[in-house]
Amino acid sequence: MPAKLSALQFSFALTWIVYVIYLPALAAQAGIDKGYVPWILAMDQLIFIACDWAAGVYADRVGRLVGKIGGRMALVTLASCAAFIAMPWIAPAFGAVAFLALTALWSASSSALRAPPLALVSRHAPTPKQPLYAGVYLLGFGLAAAMAPYLGLALKGVDARVPFAVASVALAVLAMLLAHAERGYEAAPGKDQPAERRSSLGDVVLFALAVLLFGVGFQAHFSVNSAPGYLRFVTPQELSQYMPIFWIGFNVAVIPACMLPQRFGGLPVMAAGGFVGVVALAACAAAPTLPGLVIAQLLAGAAWGVTLWAAFTAAMEAGRPDRTGLATGLLFSMLANAALMRLAAVVSGLTAQMSSTPIPLFAWGAATLVTVMLVMRRRGG
Repeated sequence: MPAKLSALQFSFALTWIVYVIYLPALAAQAGIDKGYVPWILAMDQLIFIACDWAAGVYADRVGRLVGKIGGRMALVTLASCAAFIAMPWIAPAFGAVAFLALTALWSASSSALRAPPLALVSRHAPTPKQPLYAGVYLLGFGLAAAMAPYLGLALKGVDARVPFAVASVALAVLAMLLAHAERGYEAAPGKDQPAERRSSLGDVVLFALAVLLFGVGFQAHFSVNSAPGYLRFVTPQELSQYMPIFWIGFNVAVIPACMLPQRFGGLPVMAAGGFVGVVALAACAAAPTLPGLVIAQLLAGAAWGVTLWAAFTAAMEAGRPDRTGLATGLLFSMLANAALMRLAAVVSGLTAQMSSTPIPLFAWGAATLVTVMLVMRRRGG
């Protein structure tokens, strides 16, 4: 199951990257002005905010009633893939309304591939192995993100129908393979026992706030600050060679993080990752040379990998025994919220007016403090 889970997330992340690469051209074919493309992406994030949480809650409910969730997840994925593969055909043939409706359908149905797979893991993987599964899940995402700049170059001049079809078929096959693999698993021992401690409303609010702030810091750092930081030392033509460095650090750190002793728990590691991230972001802003900036970006990527892995692990811990979908769905919703805030800054023109911003440092510092508060609450409770 781990390899299938990583491949599924890798393929799913690639569909999003392909979508973003081709969206301006598809929107133009549908008669939509390119100025509305950020608004379409913002619409996607709004749908993710609602549907990620709802999909997680639904996965928990199906798991309690039926015991297996992979089959339904695969069915929704097939609908999502059908919508995705149809986009390059619908945009030029049926216009803006049909294209936007199809985009909304794809965005909503793709939520089946975020929280539900982790709910599946929580039900069937032994508790000691769940942090490893979370790391493998994130590794697929990180590998796809590292490929994004090169994929954009490789797909120049390629008919959109080709990558949309290839990505859709690969994703559908992997979803069905994961659903088939679930048939051989029983619920992991101890899943029917009550959780050691239910999270209070205050804990949930603090966790959601910490994830949102970490997400805002990541979005502002990678999407706003990174390119101008590199352009202090390299030419625009060389930029694509350096942007994946952050994701190299992310991928290198995720799997070793899974080997941390379980006694630390997700939240303390999340706080530690936040502290390292603050140091790395400060180093990125102050780096006097290109080698110094590369090292700082690697450290920042590693910190984000560890922090995000710890957040997923903390969500799975808080959701035991049968609310992992709800907890991870909330996490994904907060990350979508952070992406929406960045897109709002793009639409408003704020990002065009700045070459860099201190927001990443402040957001990560605040997120780290909130996480420390949550750790103290949990230990005191």
